[in-house]
Amino acid sequence: MSAKTTALTVLTAALLVPTVLVAPAHAAPTPPTDGKGRPAKAPAAPAPPASMSTVGGSLLGQPGTQVNLLPGAPALPTNLTGRSWIVADAESGEVLAAYNAHWRLPPASTMKMLFADTLLPNLPKDRVHKVTDEDMEGVGPGSSLVGVKEDHEYSVHDLWLGVFLRSGNDAVHVLSAMNGGVEKTVKDMQAHAEELQALDTHVVSPDGYDAPEQVSSAYDLTLIARSGLQKQDFREYCGTASAKFPGLQEPGKPRDHFEIQNTNRLMTGAGGLSPYKGIAGVKNGTTTMAGSTFTGAAQQGSRKLLVTVMNPGAGGANSVYEETAALFDWGFAAAGKVKPVGELVPPKSADTSPHGSPAQSHENNPSVDGLVPGGGMGTALGVAGGALVVLAGGAYVVNRRWPRGRRSRGRDEEFV
Repeated sequence: MSAKTTALTVLTAALLVPTVLVAPAHAAPTPPTDGKGRPAKAPAAPAPPASMSTVGGSLLGQPGTQVNLLPGAPALPTNLTGRSWIVADAESGEVLAAYNAHWRLPPASTMKMLFADTLLPNLPKDRVHKVTDEDMEGVGPGSSLVGVKEDHEYSVHDLWLGVFLRSGNDAVHVLSAMNGGVEKTVKDMQAHAEELQALDTHVVSPDGYDAPEQVSSAYDLTLIARSGLQKQDFREYCGTASAKFPGLQEPGKPRDHFEIQNTNRLMTGAGGLSPYKGIAGVKNGTTTMAGSTFTGAAQQGSRKLLVTVMNPGAGGANSVYEETAALFDWGFAAAGKVKPVGELVPPKSADTSPHGSPAQSHENNPSVDGLVPGGGMGTALGVAGGALVVLAGGAYVVNRRWPRGRRSRGRDEEFV
């Protein structure tokens, strides 16, 4: 074969190779249709039950927005996407407005409010515990952690900082072990929820980690937060912006500590948000099943409000905070201009007599050592040039003198 013939043969083969190796392009998949050639509709968003609990008043058991605006009252925010929310006066317990208040939904880490309200009275804060492998069993994969280490010692105070600031499931499990184990702690929490009349709440895990049938509601979470805020330790922990947490302990050396920051963005201003004026806590949470949830407490002037928002549909890490802030703004502006649509009921054992003892103010008490307060404990904060400026002091205290006569109002009696 001549050189010219060989070259032509090689060139021809080279030109044929791409034809052999390149696979034919696939057509784009056909969009699903409704059977009549029209594009199929996206799945409908979940709807609240037609009938829900009426604890706190019959209007709160109805789906949709419940509000009674008086002349001069501001309109509710129009950009709310939460599946459920509520605005309540923290002291009187009056519910100013609500949306699907008793819809039972996954709570995420807002369940830790019930955990803390149940266990705080049982565990002295100066008690020290050495963590074992067994203490950490059951911490779910992907859990938020503060950094508790086996074979290291922590005080109860340290562990509560891990729960409130970093939402640490590791700290929750260690405290549960100190309380007698996870199973006992879950039973204690369920019993406490029933005492508070938080009857939408079903506890499966003490940390709020996603679990089948673990649910609460905007109403219940607000009720639980109100109970927790009666406790000074609860107020101090949930109102702390940052603190030092124990790290590794090496032999012969001082123990390392590292800084932890509260995950409540309305307190710290993280994520591009501004700290909310007067914010005092309480707890946020995010999981796959729950989406984002948040219960917040804030004080402006003499008015103290509680707001809970569950699972905004808008998406984005800041949506739950933005919608909470919008509801706070509305609640403070609507003071005295709305007729309540319900109430936060007192605990079953509450003293509702006119001579019940009110909560004592702790405004002159020093805060817990090592804590950097945020806007909490009733301290009103202003924001100037990105810096927090203390405008007024005082403890965020919810009155223990529960409103009279409210325990007698039944499930089906309308709030008037």
